[in-house]
Amino acid sequence: MKCFIGLGNPGPKYEKTRHNIGFMTIDRLSSDTNIDLDKTKFKCHYGTGLLNGEKVMLVKPQTFMNLSGEGVRPLIDYYNIELEDIVVIYDDLDLPLGRIRLRQKGSGGGHNGIKSLTQHFGSEKYNRIRLGIERPPAGVPVTNYVLGKFSEADSKILDKVLDTSSEACRSFVTAPFLDVMNKYNGDVNA
Repeated sequence: MKCFIGLGNPGPKYEKTRHNIGFMTIDRLSSDTNIDLDKTKFKCHYGTGLLNGEKVMLVKPQTFMNLSGEGVRPLIDYYNIELEDIVVIYDDLDLPLGRIRLRQKGSGGGHNGIKSLTQHFGSEKYNRIRLGIERPPAGVPVTNYVLGKFSEADSKILDKVLDTSSEACRSFVTAPFLDVMNKYNGDVNA
């Protein structure tokens, strides 16, 4: 089973914030695949279904970002999902808005959700889709920025990012992640 995990913070207060771009991708993927997130287990909302004849799971952890691994690890153990079949989607301050970077492994790079997953997985070797949200303007604290909502001006680029990241996830169902990386790494406006 392929498993797509979008990182974010639960609750209406955090909807549509930069830090929840992983949740937004899972919502787009859910819409694109008609897989409803209609189950709850181990502090995660998730849904399962078939895509191109393959079993697929979409996951939104319901812990706060820095505790993401607490719910995800028991869920993947319960369903016996291998790390190489997982893709984690999350925000990245070091990439400009509109840039997508896929990787097969790596450090948390200051992202507490990734640090939590790595700690609970016991490995840095799992697939990731990093979605650029860029750094805040001078004088704006990082916490306020990542918990802030995208501007109207950003919404057109955001929509392309969500479409492209959903498409990359769907591609991974039938293609090796390395091929998906080669196809989707880059700028959505290119």
